[in-house]
Amino acid sequence: MDSLIESTRDADVSILTLRHAPYNLIGPELIEALSRSLDQAYDEGARAVVLRSGLRHFSAGAEMKMLEQMIATEGHSGLGFDPVGFLGKLERFPLPVIASIHGVCVGGGLELALACDYIVAAESARLGAVEVTLGLHPLMGGIQRFVQRAGTLRAKELAMLGRRYDAATFERWGLINLVVPADQLESATLAIAYELANGPTIAHAATKRLVQFAVSEGTEAADEAMAEIQKPLWTSTDVSTGLESYRTSGAGSARFVGR
Repeated sequence: MDSLIESTRDADVSILTLRHAPYNLIGPELIEALSRSLDQAYDEGARAVVLRSGLRHFSAGAEMKMLEQMIATEGHSGLGFDPVGFLGKLERFPLPVIASIHGVCVGGGLELALACDYIVAAESARLGAVEVTLGLHPLMGGIQRFVQRAGTLRAKELAMLGRRYDAATFERWGLINLVVPADQLESATLAIAYELANGPTIAHAATKRLVQFAVSEGTEAADEAMAEIQKPLWTSTDVSTGLESYRTSGAGSARFVGR
C-alpha cells in the first residue's frame, strides 16, 4: 500500500482511497502515488477503478508550495511532474474510473474528479473552482472541461466567481452524474463500479478513446477514426460471448470476462 493511497480490491473493482492528510491537496506526491496505483490496478487485472477519499473531504485543492513554485518559475518548470499530463492519462486510462465525492471538492480536486468517467457525489458535498480567490483560474484544464459539459456561460461563472455549489446544482449542469444521500454514497458508487466492471472492458476502453477523440478533434474526425479505434472489439472474447449469449438467452444475459 502506498502511504498516500490505500489500494483495496472488491471483486474486479480496484478501490483507491486518498489519504494525503489533512485535505488531499493536489501536488507531486499525491499525483505520483495515484499514477502508480492506477498502473498497479491495471497490471493486477482490475476492470474498474473507484477513486475516493478516506479523509473528511475529497480534496481541498492544490498544495500552496506547488503554486508558490509555479509563481517563482512563471508557471513552467521546477514542479517535477506534469499535472495536466496526468489528467490526460486518467482520461485515456483503459478502465472506467468512478469518482466518489464527499465533503469539499474544489480547485485541483474538482479537476481531478472531472477527469474521471463517472462522478457520484453525496448531497452534502460542496464543489467549485475557487482558484480566483488566489488570483488564479483553474490550472489543470478545468475551464475547458466546464465548457464541454456546462457551456461557456457556466464555465465563466465557475472560474470567475469562485463559488462553492451544492452537488444537485452540479448534477443539473451536467458536471456530475449522480447525487445520493451521504449514507448511500459508498453503496451507490460500488453499484456503478460493479456494473462497469462486469461489462465488456475492451469496449469500454474504445468508448473512452472515441469520446476523447470527438472532444478534441470533432465529430467528423471521430467518425473517420472510429473503425481503427473499434478494431480490438472484433477480436475480443467479450464480443463473441455477447453475440452467443444473445442468440441463446437474449439481450442482457452475457457474462463478460474483460478480454
